[in-house]
Amino acid sequence: MSEVTKLTNRLVSLDFFRGLVMFLLIAEFAHLFEVLMESGNEQLTAVMDFLFHHAKWEGLHFWDLVQPFFMFIVGVSIPLSYANRKKKGASEKEIRTHAFRRAFLLLLFGWGLYCIGPQKIVFQFDNVLAQLSFTYLISFLVLKQSSRVQIGLGFLCILISDLLYRFFPVVGFDQAFVAGENFGAWFNIFISGYEYGGHWAAFNALPTAAHTLWGVVAGKWLMDTSLPSEKLKRLLMAGAVALVLGYCTTFFTPVIKRISTTSFVLLSAGWTFVALTLCYWLIDVKQYLKKTFVFRVVGVNPLFIYLFASLGGGGLFLKIIRPFASGIFGGVSPWLAELISGFGVLFGLWYLCYWLFKKQIFIKI
Repeated sequence: MSEVTKLTNRLVSLDFFRGLVMFLLIAEFAHLFEVLMESGNEQLTAVMDFLFHHAKWEGLHFWDLVQPFFMFIVGVSIPLSYANRKKKGASEKEIRTHAFRRAFLLLLFGWGLYCIGPQKIVFQFDNVLAQLSFTYLISFLVLKQSSRVQIGLGFLCILISDLLYRFFPVVGFDQAFVAGENFGAWFNIFISGYEYGGHWAAFNALPTAAHTLWGVVAGKWLMDTSLPSEKLKRLLMAGAVALVLGYCTTFFTPVIKRISTTSFVLLSAGWTFVALTLCYWLIDVKQYLKKTFVFRVVGVNPLFIYLFASLGGGGLFLKIIRPFASGIFGGVSPWLAELISGFGVLFGLWYLCYWLFKKQIFIKI
């Protein structure tokens, strides 16, 4: 059976988009970006810093869009998954039970990752899995509501967060957009007992719920019976509106991913809509299938490869590959040896996804 036939009932552009995001993440786990940062070339270092490092506080780097991309993609998948389960005969109760179980497991995995390093129980909830458990559940619960309700709820999440940051009355945490002195820092201390490194806020789950909610809207648009050209217009218009609103809000709200300010959520949502539009046009409309395979094999097993790499899978591959790379290329250039090691780890992680794809093994929760 050809790869095209296997996925004819899937939105291939969504698999590609998800796969591209996961491919970038496993490249980070392979430490490939860090090696490129140490090339000694100032221009390359500056480019890599913008592309693959988060902004230190204010500003918007490409890497700041990766988590919004993923949370949005999950939203797009929700109506598609629901329709697929209904087609297979699942009852409303079975689908609802599955959604609640999935949200719980996402929270469990996201929280559990923080307990492995220190080898003790900590309560920290700022990574993508932990926050996705909330945004996924909220989006599922309003799945049958109209697109207007889902769009409005996304804006409400942003508004509530914005007001809490601006008017939070506790002394010492009443500086809306100052690192460590805002509502997000207080909330971290309230639920975890300490402020998180890098000033990432667990409360980001509320404003970034807009990404998943608006992803649901995009998924419903892609499922309807209108012409592809109409779908493209809707997606592109949504992206344009979000970008205009986002850039307008920068005049009174700084763009800060670490606390998911209004301007950040709107701008990242806008660029996400644009990215999905481009993927849909290139892949599902123009049908450039062969050019997407490298990423799609990663996109169909995202949770597995994320957890495998997070739990040391990348380090395991590195222990195997680095001695050979150092022995062969270390005498020429230690940096080159590290670069080849990074590519080797990336290939190892990708090949694991490819093997699962060939065996038709798709690990889901």
